[in-house]
Amino acid sequence: MSESIQQTETSWLTGLNPADPKRFSADSILPVFERMRAEQPVHYCAESDYGPYWSLTRYKNIMAVDKDHQSFSSDAHLGGIIIDDAVVGDKDSDFFVKSFITMDPPEHGPQRKAVNKIVSPASLANFESLIRERTRTLLDTLPVGEEFDWVDNVSIELTTMMLASLFDFPYEDRRKLTRWSDVTTAEAGSPIVATQEQRVAELMECLEYFTRLKKERKHGPFKFDLVTMLAQDAATAEQPDSEFLGNLMLLIVGGNDTTRNTMSGSVNAFNLFPDQLDKLKAQPDLINNMVSEVIRWQTPLAHMRRTAVTDVEVEGQLIRKGDKVIMWYYSANRDEDVFDNANNFDISRSNARQTISFGFGIHRCMGMRLAEVQMRILWEEILARWQRIEITGEVQRVESNFVNGYAHMPVKIIA
Repeated sequence: MSESIQQTETSWLTGLNPADPKRFSADSILPVFERMRAEQPVHYCAESDYGPYWSLTRYKNIMAVDKDHQSFSSDAHLGGIIIDDAVVGDKDSDFFVKSFITMDPPEHGPQRKAVNKIVSPASLANFESLIRERTRTLLDTLPVGEEFDWVDNVSIELTTMMLASLFDFPYEDRRKLTRWSDVTTAEAGSPIVATQEQRVAELMECLEYFTRLKKERKHGPFKFDLVTMLAQDAATAEQPDSEFLGNLMLLIVGGNDTTRNTMSGSVNAFNLFPDQLDKLKAQPDLINNMVSEVIRWQTPLAHMRRTAVTDVEVEGQLIRKGDKVIMWYYSANRDEDVFDNANNFDISRSNARQTISFGFGIHRCMGMRLAEVQMRILWEEILARWQRIEITGEVQRVESNFVNGYAHMPVKIIA
C-alpha cells in the first residue's frame, strides 16, 4: 500500500464521526460501518456534537461489552444508554430522568420486575387474539391498488393501538403516545423537535397526563396494565417524577419505535429482495424465522451506549474510565464474521435469531417476544389477503442515529 493511500485512510478514520444522523437518514451508514469493522473496529471520535466517544462495530466486542455491566455502566448519572446526553438531561438541571434501563444493579432489577409480567408467556397468549383482531380490522380498511403511506396508516397505527392497550391509555388519545415517543428520541434541531426546551415541555405534558392516570389507579383494583403496575408495585409506587417519567419514556419508545420500524422494514426488505416473498409464500412455516431476520436486517435501534467505569482494553485499544462507548447494533447485525452475506435479507438464514437487536445481558429488551408476535401476526394476515405490497416512491428515513426508522413509505397493495 502506498504512503499516500495510507495517509488517506488514516485521515478518513481520524476525522470520522459515524454518529452523524444524516448518514442514517441518507441510508449511507452501512458502508462506513463495513470499513470500520475491517480497518478500526474500536474507533475513537475526538470531536462531535455529542462530545468524544468510542465506537464498537464488531458483533463479538459489542456482545462482550453489553454483558459486562461491571465495567460498562448504563447509569443515567453517567449519561444513560443513548449517545445524546440531552435525552436523560443534566442531573444538576430541572430536567433529569432515569429509568430501569439507565440503572445498574442492584437498583435495576426490582424496577424491571415491576412491569415485566406484562410480557409473560401467559400475557402474550392473552394479547394474541386482540392483536390479530385489530390487525385484521385495520388491514381490511386499506385501499387496494391506491397509494398510501404504510408508516402512518399501518406501522404507527398498529403499534400505537398496542401501546394504548399496554398502558390502558384512553384510546382516543393514543396518537399522543406516538408523539411522545418521537419527541423522546429526536435530535434537537430536527424536523420533530426544534429545541431541547420544546422536548422538555412536551415530555412534561406526558408526565402530567400519566401522573393523573397513576393517581387514579394507585389505590384501585389491580389491573393488568403498565400504569397500574407502576402505581402499585413497591419498587415504583413512590418513585420521584424523574424516575416515573423515565420509565414511561422507556416503555413508550420500547413499545413503539422498535415494532413500528420493523413493520416498515419488512415491507422495504421484501421490495428489495422479492424472491424472499416468493420463498415465504412457498414455505409459510418460515414465518417465525422471517421475523427474526427482519429484526436483524432492519435493526430498529441503531445503537446503545455505555460509560466505562474502569479502564478497559478492547481489541488493543485502551478505553479509559469515564469514556463514552457506543455499541453500533446496526453494524453488528451486518458483521460477516457472524452472518454470511450479511447485507442480504434471507428468511431461511440459519442463525437469524442471533440478532443483536434486542441486546444482551441484564438490559436485554423486555418486550422482544411481544414485538415478534405482532410481526408474525401482521404477515400471516398480509399473506392471507394480498400478493404483495409495492413501494411506489421515495422512502423517507428518520434523521436519527438511535432510531433506525422510516418517516414515510408510499406503497400500493397488489391483490
